[in-house]
Amino acid sequence: MTVVQRRAARVLLVDSAGRALLLYGGDPARPGTSWWFTPGGGLESDETPAEGAARELFEEIGLRVDPVELGEPVFRHVAEFSYDARDYRQEQDFFVLRVPAWQVDTAGMDAEEKATITAHRWWSADEIEASSESIFPVELPELLRQVP
Repeated sequence: MTVVQRRAARVLLVDSAGRALLLYGGDPARPGTSWWFTPGGGLESDETPAEGAARELFEEIGLRVDPVELGEPVFRHVAEFSYDARDYRQEQDFFVLRVPAWQVDTAGMDAEEKATITAHRWWSADEIEASSESIFPVELPELLRQVP
C-alpha cells in the first residue's frame, strides 16, 4: 500500500489554568476506535505551517488568529498512522497559543470533521497522564508543562 506523505500543523491551545484543549474523534474505517488530539491538520499546498494552524483553529474550534500570533513551532513530530483505509506519514509542527478561555464553536467544520470529531475537552498534564484513553502526541503532558 502506498503511504501518503503529508505536512501538518497543530496547536497546543492552553487556557489560563494551564490546560490544553483536545478534540476527540475517530476513523471512519475503524468504528469504535477514537482518540484525543490537538486542533490542527494537513496543510494546503500554498500554506506555511503557521497559516495552516491558524486556518485549522478557525475551522475546528471557531478561533480566528493571525498566523503571526502563533510564533515559531515549539515541537516537531512525525506521526505514522492509518485513517480511512489509507496509510499516512505526517510531519507536523506544533505551535502554542495561550488564551484566557475559549468556548468551542464547530460551525466551521467541514462534513468529514463533523462526522469524525465528536467531543472536546480541556485537559491538564496530570489528567492526561492519569488517563487510560488514547491521547496524541504521547509527549503532550511534558509539552504542556514546558510551555512558557
